[in-house]
Amino acid sequence: MVADTPLHGVRALFFDVFGTLVDWRSSIAREAERILMPLGHELDWAAFADAWRDEYQPGMEEVRAGRIPFSKLDVLHRRNLERFIPRFGLTGLPDPVLHDLTLAWHRLDAWPEVPAALARLKRKFLIAPCSNGNISLMVDLARRNNLPWDAILGAEVAGDYKPKPRVYYAACDAFDLPPAHCMMVAAHSSDLVAAAACGLRTAHIARPNEHGPGEGERAPTVPVDLVGQGLDEIAEKLGA
Repeated sequence: MVADTPLHGVRALFFDVFGTLVDWRSSIAREAERILMPLGHELDWAAFADAWRDEYQPGMEEVRAGRIPFSKLDVLHRRNLERFIPRFGLTGLPDPVLHDLTLAWHRLDAWPEVPAALARLKRKFLIAPCSNGNISLMVDLARRNNLPWDAILGAEVAGDYKPKPRVYYAACDAFDLPPAHCMMVAAHSSDLVAAAACGLRTAHIARPNEHGPGEGERAPTVPVDLVGQGLDEIAEKLGA
């Protein structure tokens, strides 16, 4: 569903990162295997990645609901890790191993077209992540994958997690722009509907294999302003 409205006036693009720009599932599976296999553990590494990601929204909901104070995503990832690994028979892992696993989220690989497409978009727009990832995590992903951000925005700047409105508004405020002059780019319709409710324009990227083969959004389930099979197609449609 694509809205029949012009896109004049858009000056800044905000990006979801996990799943939209980076392949978290394959990367976490790779990192878990690299860290744990030398210790004698043989697991279904993709299932390990899925189990960790399944704790993602419940962990953030603790913050969003006010049950715990705001914590960086690194802190939540570590807490979530310790919560699910007993199901894989992983007990007694030393702290340095748990720390290295937690930092696996800093070592995710971008989808192939992303770095070049962001470079194109940066020539025409202000660009920044609007992610639930903390600043150091976003910086590490940017340096690893050559993501040329103008700023690092999102949850840590806002002190809350998407889809809370303050996260989107804080990103707009950081660039001194009204929401109507900003666009949220994501592979998740839930993210885009929340951004649109705050007055941002929206673009959907298809990531049909985000959660495994055929397990991802092929198309938006809500009205959006632009759709693309990849970020390069979004860049093309935005004239970048």
